[in-house]
Amino acid sequence: MSVYVESRGQGPSLVLLHGWGMNGAVWQGLASRLESDFRLHLVDLPGFGHSPALPRSARLNDWVNAVLEVVPSQAAWLGWSLGGLLATQAALLAPSRVSHLVTLASTPCFVAESAWPGIKPEVLATFEQQLVEDHHTVINRFLALQAMGSEHAREDIRQLKASLAAKPSPDPVALAAGLALLGEVDLRARLGELQLPVLRLYGRLDGLVPKKVIPLVAALLPENLAHSHSHVEAKASHAAFISHPDTTAERIKNFLQQAQT
Repeated sequence: MSVYVESRGQGPSLVLLHGWGMNGAVWQGLASRLESDFRLHLVDLPGFGHSPALPRSARLNDWVNAVLEVVPSQAAWLGWSLGGLLATQAALLAPSRVSHLVTLASTPCFVAESAWPGIKPEVLATFEQQLVEDHHTVINRFLALQAMGSEHAREDIRQLKASLAAKPSPDPVALAAGLALLGEVDLRARLGELQLPVLRLYGRLDGLVPKKVIPLVAALLPENLAHSHSHVEAKASHAAFISHPDTTAERIKNFLQQAQT
């Protein structure tokens, strides 16, 4: 069985990759705002939604290749959180396949260390330990962390839970593997290789991808990267496309259309 993809809309292709614990249904609100301008490909990452899990030994490239096998040969890629890591790796692994890169609340390295803001290693370690005991509780805790700080936190969590309930529960093997990717992957040294338009969208109140990381990521990108910029949504947390769908959709649309001209 291959990775599940829901395709809808018309126009240039745009691949959308969700974050940890979620599935492609999380994009429904944003998709309704983009489908008149783009052919959307809403991916269920391996082990999430309708997609079968990869073997426990699968690494980052295995996840990316599984998606590359089922999406158009030429497309813009958009990734939220963990999906942003995968989309970035896709642009590095298969540059001829990825025309534009959009990351939402994502970072090349999610774990905090000395001068790099991020998720404390002990927090990830706790999640990994609790995952063995009760993965449903861990997912709910993670959803709460993602919405924390948002002015619409309760509504954000409700929408995220509704997206989860719309498809089969995530595979525990995939949940563990996804957490491992968040804890192990570090693409900072390779960001300088990117040679495509990049848009980075952040939430000022995001506790998982702190705003302090934004200039640090910018410093790692090539200085001559055309049509590339970032934006911070002032009242958003980790899921601005849920809490602020209109402005998020407009920024994505403007970026992709301007970069194509």
